[in-house]
Amino acid sequence: MGLFDEVLSMAGSAMGQQSEHSGALNAIMGYINSPQVGGISGLEKMFQQGGLGAVFSSWVSTGQNLPISADALQNVLHSGALQEAAQRAGIDPNHLAGMMSTLLPHLVDKLTPNGQIPDAGAVQSMLKGLAAGQSQ
Repeated sequence: MGLFDEVLSMAGSAMGQQSEHSGALNAIMGYINSPQVGGISGLEKMFQQGGLGAVFSSWVSTGQNLPISADALQNVLHSGALQEAAQRAGIDPNHLAGMMSTLLPHLVDKLTPNGQIPDAGAVQSMLKGLAAGQSQ
């Protein structure tokens, strides 16, 4: 099972929603890699600044992932980058935020397998592997 499939499986996506979640996951990867966000480290900084550093840390750690609501996510995320990612994926930004609340904790968890944020090059490699698994 590839990284892409693992993230979708961990998020509990139903078969009927597989393509919708695939599009959302692609949009999330684009969002994380956008210049406004700056990768996993930039995302972590946004959560810390928004008062949700403990939630993000739970996704990175090897323990259980804390949940997050779509509203809380929208308060933390860079709205311009979120709108761009949603537009590219053809998804309403509010709907994408809702899907992110399910998928993002699992994606961050899989991108930080040792409980630490890897360097940017390693994350880029994992995201490319995730994207490649998506096209299969």
